[in-house]
Amino acid sequence: MTGFIRTIAAGFTAALGLAVLAGAGAAQAKDFGNIYATFGTHNPPWVSNCPWKGCVYPRNAGEPTDPLFPAFWSTNWTMYRVFNKYPENPPPYDGKPPPALKEGEDYEVSYGSTYYDSTVAGPMGKGAMMEHYEKRCLPIFPGSNHYTCSFVSIGDRAFFLTYEQDRPAGMPPCCSFSPLNHPPRRDFIKHLPYSTGDSARLNYQVQGYSIWVGTAGGPAQTGVSPDQTANGGIMFGYAFNAKATADGEGLTDEPYRYPPNVPVAKPGKPVPSEGASTEPYRKPQSFYFSGVPKLPTVALPDAPIVSQNFSNFAQVRPDPAKTWDLVGKMCVGEIPNCELFNRPAENPPTTTGAVQSVAPVPASVTAVPGTWGSIPSK
Repeated sequence: MTGFIRTIAAGFTAALGLAVLAGAGAAQAKDFGNIYATFGTHNPPWVSNCPWKGCVYPRNAGEPTDPLFPAFWSTNWTMYRVFNKYPENPPPYDGKPPPALKEGEDYEVSYGSTYYDSTVAGPMGKGAMMEHYEKRCLPIFPGSNHYTCSFVSIGDRAFFLTYEQDRPAGMPPCCSFSPLNHPPRRDFIKHLPYSTGDSARLNYQVQGYSIWVGTAGGPAQTGVSPDQTANGGIMFGYAFNAKATADGEGLTDEPYRYPPNVPVAKPGKPVPSEGASTEPYRKPQSFYFSGVPKLPTVALPDAPIVSQNFSNFAQVRPDPAKTWDLVGKMCVGEIPNCELFNRPAENPPTTTGAVQSVAPVPASVTAVPGTWGSIPSK
């Protein structure tokens, strides 16, 4: 969408726990145009090229009922960036990718955490979510992802944060990822088709949902296999455990991960917060999707298939001071639009610590093909 202009809210409410940005020196955003088609998961149905009403995928007889997110939760995850032998070894994965794939040769491992609270409400809308990536950012953008990053959605707005320890040269601490990119609603899975093939891959221990988006922006295939990366397809998939479990089952002492300079809790099994349901529920198992594959103009991140496998998923209400409050602290002054899908040629990433040097995306390319930024809006 072009000409979609919004300015940053006059202030963040105390309910969000954010510093007030109103008045002199209030943070102002540049003209917005970065709205991405997500088939109803992160923005309204009218954004995407959905052939079904409201972007709600019709269910067939015999398919399982849709799982539902808890009202609030926290989770760790291990991210597998698979760059070899992925057509023969598609997700979802039961933990590590299959034994045919070797770490370091066929896939890379990194870590992070996600925090979610649908009860948050403020001037920017409902819901809040932070996805924090340690040392390897989300590999859906062309160029090296060898840096720490966080995505924070507050209501309808999404911000992208980077940190001094490994921030790529020319990248701001905070930028506006999108003015219309909310956290997934608790019933978001209704927007994805159920895949018998994905579910059968793990002997129906999971309910797998996935879709390939074609080059025209519409749905091209249900189920991960056969792989459509070579045809320019982009895949989005999500798996829930088929068996409902309560929050006391399967948890470990692994602490949740937070951005640099945010205190980390001492190890100990997560304790559900006040207001958590005591009823068993189907917990998320993994989020699997297309990253940016190796392209003629962009060698990195070389992530044709990515899977985030969850651990310690529990109804632990996120602490705003460690999550979305960071927006009020880091997004000061004029907030630029993010240019993650097309890093400006004049500001290419350079070698800084763990950050790889990589040739910039050609300035003439407005959206590199084969990325989420290239999906046409409706």
